[in-house]
Amino acid sequence: MKQSFTKGFLTPLPVFIIATYNENGTPNAMNAAWAGQIGGSQLSLSLSPAHKTTKNIIANKEFTISFATKEQAEACDYVGIVSGDKVPDKLEKCGFTVTKSDKVNAPVIDQLPVAIECKVIEIQEELGETRVVAEIVGMKADESVLTDGKVDISKLHPIMFDTVAKCYREIGENIGGAWSIGKKFI
Repeated sequence: MKQSFTKGFLTPLPVFIIATYNENGTPNAMNAAWAGQIGGSQLSLSLSPAHKTTKNIIANKEFTISFATKEQAEACDYVGIVSGDKVPDKLEKCGFTVTKSDKVNAPVIDQLPVAIECKVIEIQEELGETRVVAEIVGMKADESVLTDGKVDISKLHPIMFDTVAKCYREIGENIGGAWSIGKKFI
């Protein structure tokens, strides 16, 4: 029998590292799980207005979003627990270096293999949250995570945030082909 709860959850929540430039041009980043893709060319973020990165997105209207990985989990967690307002060199402290994107005015974190380059379409501020809708204008991917010219999740090792256990988990193995394994019912 199923038990009833007052709150639910959705999972998996990919862990994203959102990178921007501060007003003085230094790079900044934060860890965010409340994000998702909207169709093929847009994404949405739900952020606290208090975050330095949120303020930078509002000011610059451009950012990158990278997949946090198993190999960089500690550094990815660190940029989520330390504020860019209090520790302006937090990327340097956790060993992240950056390269400026050639598509948007935002940094690409060198140690994270995949970065999506984004331009803001809309910002909504309500219910104590800032929702950002952005257009995906490009992507950078290290050759080390490619198979046949496509990003290979098994090489990327992205992590997810488990909201119930309050931990990070590695996204798992391939269990079957989409639009294929269900054909046994046809």
